[in-house]
Amino acid sequence: MKRPAIISFGEVLWDLFPEGEQFGGAPANFACHAAILGANVTMVSAVGEDRRGRQAVDILKSYGIDVSLLQPVADAVTGTVAVEIDSDGVPAFTIHENSAWDRLDWNIQLEARVAAADAVYFGTLGQRSEVSRFTIRQCVKAARAAGIPRVLDINLRAPFYDSEVIRESVRHASILKLSDEELSEVCAGCGIDNRDPPDAQLRRVLDTNNLDLVVMTRGAEGAVLVTADEIVQHPGIPTNVHDTVGAGDSFTAAFLLGLLRGEPHDQMLHKACVNAVATCGHTGAVPWRPEHHQRTEAETDCLGQ
Repeated sequence: MKRPAIISFGEVLWDLFPEGEQFGGAPANFACHAAILGANVTMVSAVGEDRRGRQAVDILKSYGIDVSLLQPVADAVTGTVAVEIDSDGVPAFTIHENSAWDRLDWNIQLEARVAAADAVYFGTLGQRSEVSRFTIRQCVKAARAAGIPRVLDINLRAPFYDSEVIRESVRHASILKLSDEELSEVCAGCGIDNRDPPDAQLRRVLDTNNLDLVVMTRGAEGAVLVTADEIVQHPGIPTNVHDTVGAGDSFTAAFLLGLLRGEPHDQMLHKACVNAVATCGHTGAVPWRPEHHQRTEAETDCLGQ
């Protein structure tokens, strides 16, 4: 089977946990998980010419990710985020400003690479600066013109978003992934009444933005998928949570791989939940390193690897 070619756009950074630094950034986490699951992944971001930038490049390479489109920025530092985990394993983030990933420049090479991809992934946080927002939107527009699936992963981190970023990002996507905690703000950004039941809200977001599919995670309660023809529910998988950092990113990676491989929607949703649960059992967003990770037999069977 042909390995899907996916381009991930957005922030590459380091999460600064109390116990130490962990490589992160939702698009980078997604890229690593997608590569683990068998995709050919290209990461598009910007990093500083510093220790963390060099280490980030090395980590991405270790997963087999193409880093040829990563842009080095001499006069900016690689991004960092201070992370605090509460007693339930839920993280709180302080995202430091003026990072290299805010300086992602548009060039014609990006447009050419997008045209050859099977799907592109982008988020909202990576668009917090005018420069990177322009670049990401140009790439997504190129994907739209080429008829390539465009996966928007909502990542609302105050104060780095507003209604315009939400509305325009959804408008340029073909697949929307969000969490239940983000639903009300997405509806507000899209001008949709959020007093209806969640499934009805998701259907309105789908219909008013001509999306192919919307998928929403619900924490321990699983996930729901909405298309023009069906609503698919998954009840969730019981687990002992270490922390939830990166769970949504791993969910999206498994979900998109299933979609590109033509799997039934209920199967895609189940595999995505399995991947997210596995991530919750480890510290950091990307718990598996390719050189030492071995899946359990149950995980291997379930994820189809």
